[in-house]
Amino acid sequence: MQLLAYIILYPLLWVISRLPMRLLFIISDLIYLVLYHVVGYRKQVVRNNLRLAFPEKSERDLRELEKKSFQHFVDVFMEMIKSFSITEKEMSNRLSITNPELLDPYYEKHKSVIFLSGHYANWEWVSFIVERSLKYHMSVVYKKLANTYFDRLIKSTRNKFGVTFVPTKEFYPEILKNLKNNKIQAYGFLADQSPKWGNIKYWGNFMGIEIPVVIGPETIARKLDLPVFYFQTERVKRGVYRSTFILLEENPKEVPLYQLTNKYIQELEKQIKKAPEFYFWTHKRFKHMGKKQA
Repeated sequence: MQLLAYIILYPLLWVISRLPMRLLFIISDLIYLVLYHVVGYRKQVVRNNLRLAFPEKSERDLRELEKKSFQHFVDVFMEMIKSFSITEKEMSNRLSITNPELLDPYYEKHKSVIFLSGHYANWEWVSFIVERSLKYHMSVVYKKLANTYFDRLIKSTRNKFGVTFVPTKEFYPEILKNLKNNKIQAYGFLADQSPKWGNIKYWGNFMGIEIPVVIGPETIARKLDLPVFYFQTERVKRGVYRSTFILLEENPKEVPLYQLTNKYIQELEKQIKKAPEFYFWTHKRFKHMGKKQA
């Protein structure tokens, strides 16, 4: 199966990736029509998530939001394919950071930093711009794919602009090794996923609903006392994104437990409420709702 993917699928994806973005978005529109109206991929999951997150919205408004979120979902998929062949020049024209200078004092102090983001806009692309806009080199945690071929393919694509993607189990040892070698880095986390039931340590409030929240980034930040920033990314238009850094905590060791995590959730919520169609609602964000034991 992997050999078949290598022989057929990779060349096909490469050919598609060479198309101009305007043609890719035409393909995206066609895929959306099939995915949403025919296949109905995860439609019920998205529908349930939106109803829970926006109980004040009418069914008509929720349906419109649902359609827009699927359109964006497919756009990001096509943008990921474009990553196979996109040049650094084109990528830099599509991505920007409004305040890279905010990180300069920390770099000058030889201080590593942590970036927190969520599944909003295009989280895959935006990490590339860090290498071009900041003095920091960036490492991002990622979960290995079960299919080793696709794991190598995606990882090589992600690494092409200098960003290092490190598997989850190897990420903390990587941070410790870098600190031991006096190497400063920026470390990126997507922290809006649901933790496994056995790993739940903290329940927070997300979109007005009490759910378990990932606290790994806060645990690392507190233990190593690394400044933490929210990496806020907005979609300017199709295929164009703008990011802004927001300081969450400069000295995580000195603040109450979970304050950092709660600040992160609040910043993510602000983005979602402003333009909810650019959040990925296909994940079961509220699957543990109501399960908290007294």
